[in-house]
Order: sequence, then C-alpha cells, then structure tokens
Amino acid sequence: MQVTFAPSAIRIKEIGKVRAVKKIIARVSGLSNFMNGQLVNFGDGSPTKGMIVGFQEEDILVLILGEENRVRIGQEVFSAQEEFKIPVGDGFLGRIVNALGEPVDGKGPIGVSGSDTQTGRQADRLTLYPVFREAPATMDRGESFASLETGTKIIDAVVPVSRGQRQLIIGDRMTGKTTVALDAILHQKGKDVICIYCCIGKSFSSLLKVARLLKLKAALDHTIIVAATASTTVGEQYLAPYSASALAEYFMYNSRDVLLVFDDMTKHAWSYRQLSLLLERPPGREAYPGDIYYIHSQLIERAGKLSKELGGGSITLFPIIDTLQGDITGFIPSNLVSMTDGQIYLSSVLFAEGFKPAIDFAFSVSIIGAKTQNPILKKLAGTIRLEYAQYKELLRLTKLKSGLTGEAERKIRRGEAISAILAQDKNNPVSITELIILLYALDRKILDEFDTVKLNKFKSEIWGYIAKNNPNLVGKLESAKELTAEISKELDSAFVKYFKEQDAIGAEIKEGVGA
Repeated sequence: MQVTFAPSAIRIKEIGKVRAVKKIIARVSGLSNFMNGQLVNFGDGSPTKGMIVGFQEEDILVLILGEENRVRIGQEVFSAQEEFKIPVGDGFLGRIVNALGEPVDGKGPIGVSGSDTQTGRQADRLTLYPVFREAPATMDRGESFASLETGTKIIDAVVPVSRGQRQLIIGDRMTGKTTVALDAILHQKGKDVICIYCCIGKSFSSLLKVARLLKLKAALDHTIIVAATASTTVGEQYLAPYSASALAEYFMYNSRDVLLVFDDMTKHAWSYRQLSLLLERPPGREAYPGDIYYIHSQLIERAGKLSKELGGGSITLFPIIDTLQGDITGFIPSNLVSMTDGQIYLSSVLFAEGFKPAIDFAFSVSIIGAKTQNPILKKLAGTIRLEYAQYKELLRLTKLKSGLTGEAERKIRRGEAISAILAQDKNNPVSITELIILLYALDRKILDEFDTVKLNKFKSEIWGYIAKNNPNLVGKLESAKELTAEISKELDSAFVKYFKEQDAIGAEIKEGVGA
C-alpha cells in the first residue's frame, strides 16, 4: 500500500501486480480492498486503465481499457479504491469523446476551466459522475406532459414519442434505423433538447459520416458523440453506453431534456458475450451469458422522466437493435422489446419497394406517446393506420384476382395518397405544423384523385406557400389545442387559393406550348 501526502488530502493507493494476461483480461494479485466496477491504472501515471470485472480466490480480474499489448506480466497495478467515474458537464456539447469521457476529436481538453476553449461556450466546471449509477426509483419518476417531436412524419403521426420514453428502433441491417435516430437529433435544433449519440461497434467511416452530417446541419452544438468504434477494444464497446448514460444523467438531474441514442445494442451484446467468454462464465442461449437481460435492463431503466421535486428533467432513449431476416423473436431483440415502451419497426420489404422511411405500421407501436401527442395531430391521424392496413391488404388481393369494385379502387387511391404524403427524404425533418397541414389535406380527401407527381408537388410546395401567404395561420396552428372551425375555414381557403394559382400556371404553360 502506498500513502501520498497532498496539501488538500491524503491519498491511499494499493499496489498489485499482473500475474497473467488473457487477451483483454488481466489477472492481478496483491489488491485486498476492491469492488466491481472500480477503475485501476496499469503503472503509475500510465495512460492504460482497467476496470475490475470479477474476482477469484487469490486474483482479481481486470478488463483492460485501451491497448492490451501495453500490459505485461509483473507490471504494477495501482488502485485508488474509488468507484468508476467520468467527467461530465456542458463543455462536452459539440465534442466527440471515448468511453472514458476523454476527447478524441483533436480539439484539446474539455471545459476544465469552466468553458470550452475551442468553441468559447460557457460551461459549468466539470464534475464526476459514476458510470454504473442506479436507475431512478419509481417514486423519483414523474408523468410526462410533453412529446418529443422526431421530425419523421410517420412517427409523429402514428407512433408518437413522449419525453422520457424508451422507444426501440428495430429492423434488419441497412433499412434506415440510424437515419431515423439522426433525423430526430437534427430536429431538436432550437428545442432545448440535449442529444447524445453513442456509437457502439460501428465502423470509423460510419462515425465520420454521422459527425459530418451533424456539423453540416448545425446540429453538433447541441449534441455529444460517445464513440466506441469497431477498432476500439471490446471493453470500451461494453462501457460506451454506460458512459453515455452518465453524461445524459448529468443534464437530466439539472432539469434538462435529453435524447439518447444507442447505435447499436446488437454490438453491445456481442461485446459483453465476448467479455463473458474470456471471463470463463458459463454461456446460455445463443452463447450469451445468463445476465445479459439484466445488463440491458439496467441501461434501459436509467432513462425516464424525473418528478417535479427532482427538477423534471428527462432522458428519452432510442436503443437500436438489428434483426435477422425480420425475426423480432430473436433472443436479444425480444429482450429489448419487453423492456421498452414501444418499438419502431423498419421493414426490409418496404425498403426494397422504395417506401422510405420503411416503417411498418403493423409492428410499430407506442405505449405512452399518444398521451402527449398534439391534439390536432392526434385527431387527424386517427384513422391513418387502419386505412393504410386496408390499402396493403387490397394490394395483396389484387395480385390474386383482377377486377375491383368502386369501393376497393377508392381505398387503393386513398392508400396511395397516404403513402405519398408520409414518404420522406432522409435528413429532412418536418415540423409538426407542416405535418398537420398535410394530414388535414388528407382528411379532407382532396388528394385522393391526384397522381404521384401532383401529390409530390403539393407536398413540397404547400408548406412554403401557406407560411409565405398566411403566416397568421401558421401561428394559430402552432398554439392551438384543437382544430376549430375558424382554422379549418382558413386552411380550406388557403388550399383553394393554392390550387387556383396552380391551375392558372398550368393554363399559361399550355398556352405557351400551343403558341
């Protein structure tokens, strides 16, 4: 044991030695006082750190964080007998950090003097938060009264999300799951919502694309990126979501709203499985350890809405999970489905058909989001799910027989209009007000007779037309709690004027062509 005298305090360190190294696990002897999750250093002042993940009769097992080839047999290990904590603070906004909270974007130290020296943003002095913090108790949680607008029309209309909700994003690879989460981050600009994107096991090029997109869309200022790419160690990939949760909790307990994205939990499960096999823990179903359910539920439960007495902050969680050939009954996907408050399911079939975002209404559900949904939007979107389901069923029937009744043709045209209105380009979030205008046009059935070209033209132009020619109407829609007769009349009048102008432009074009 080593005792160090400092002007402010006395620090006691225990010193042990590395007995064996097995890939990313080091066996250490000589440490008599320790606890799971405790941080240790390999060598005095060494940048290589480790975390205690288990113990045996004579040795403790340490997960090496960093380059494992720097750890040698006989090397000294220093333990400060403190729980694993990372720095947190406002200075992290706009930065990219690793699983230990250390900056990896080349912009220097983060906020150690009370502000970020690179961005000039004022920030509180960094404090330390435990990485493995317990989830808020039931009595510490409160009811959510605000929705989290994602900017994705299908989600905001049919699968709404509340602040503090845990909403799973699930689907096969390459179906747009990350795009849905990133669009939600882009849409939080100017809404006083802190966003944290946690990259787990993805390629460095994927991380680079995310960082470039956020910077291009001016969304990096309200975002923190916690990076544990595929090139980092298994230990860092395992720790990354815990560190991201600690950062999110700092803002939540300071009465802020946070959107936290785990991309993705499949890689996290893989990293924990590899770690457990190296620790010689008995494997269970699909070779995952028996406590994988607890590991993930521990992470998921840290999100939520705090009570008013604790400031009313919230963490809205979007964990992303991969499925194999659409099988949502797999071990890890079914675990996460049971933990969350709903799921957004992206279908590879819809994606292949060109419908994007490829969100499948049949498997997507939000358990608590409808309680906080905009009341006008809730009324207008009430029948969309049913009408769309009828449309898809009719499409399947038309493949088996020819000849449709007038009623079937009407429902098919209606479904085509719904599909065209809800289709959306990536990285182009839509405001709730614009969505209300589009759904009102659908509700009035003025789009059912349009072809795809006219639908797309209407969809792209109507919001700009109303915002320019009737800004008072936009203000009323933003503040109104119900769709009054006055608002309906103004919307009808705006649509009539728009279509008259379009007819006049069309007539002029025809005259020009004829001349």
